[in-house]
This record gives sequence, C-alpha cells and structure tokens, in this order.
Amino acid sequence: MAELEVFALPEQWKGREMDLNLIVLCGRLAVDGELRVFDSGTKLIRYLVTTRTDHPRRRVDVIPVTLWDPDDELIDEPGLKGDRIWICGAVQRRFWESPDGRRSRIEVVAEQVNFKEVDELEPVSASG
Repeated sequence: MAELEVFALPEQWKGREMDLNLIVLCGRLAVDGELRVFDSGTKLIRYLVTTRTDHPRRRVDVIPVTLWDPDDELIDEPGLKGDRIWICGAVQRRFWESPDGRRSRIEVVAEQVNFKEVDELEPVSASG
C-alpha cells in the first residue's frame, strides 16, 4: 500500500493560483468498513471514522468517508471497528432528491487509505 504523500504537488499545479481542498484524518473506525459493488463492476468502501479531541473541550466527531476503486488488499480486508485509519482526500458535498425534498451530505472522498498504528509509522525527512 502506498504511503501518504500529502505535500507532493503534481508538476502541472506548480506556479498556478488555486484553491486547495485537502483533508488528512487519523482516527478509528466506528464500524467495520462496508464494501459495495455496483452492477457496473465499480467498487467502493464506506467508512465511518471517529476523531477525538480534548481541546478546547472533549468532543468526538464521526466523519463519513468514501473510497472509490479500492486496492485489492482493502477489498479483501476493508477494516474492522476500532482499527486505526489514516486518510488523505478531499471534502465533497453530495446532493440527491428524496420524498422529503432535496437533501445533501458532506463527506470525505479518500484518495489514500492506510491502516497503521502511530508507532508503526516511518519517520519522514524533509528534502528540498
């Protein structure tokens, strides 16, 4: 599985003025990862990730995350409740129609997912 490369910008972005939609999460799975396979063969895994903080007050957030076209190793083992998970992706707002009217949901669309405990991470050196 590829390591998270958060700050490596593609060459075509360098020197261009742009907005940035980038999120990095480290938390635990609130429930087992849910694999979905559509009739078209497209696959996705849905995660609910909990993040905790004590500052400025104690709080737990539960964040929905979607990973499209996951690697085979994630399909075989999509993650279990309580697993430590690292995610790099972007925030997205989806819209749909329901019997109650137009609805929306904010979620993270993952580009990279990694299951490692903090003590398993390898140190990263800054290179210029």
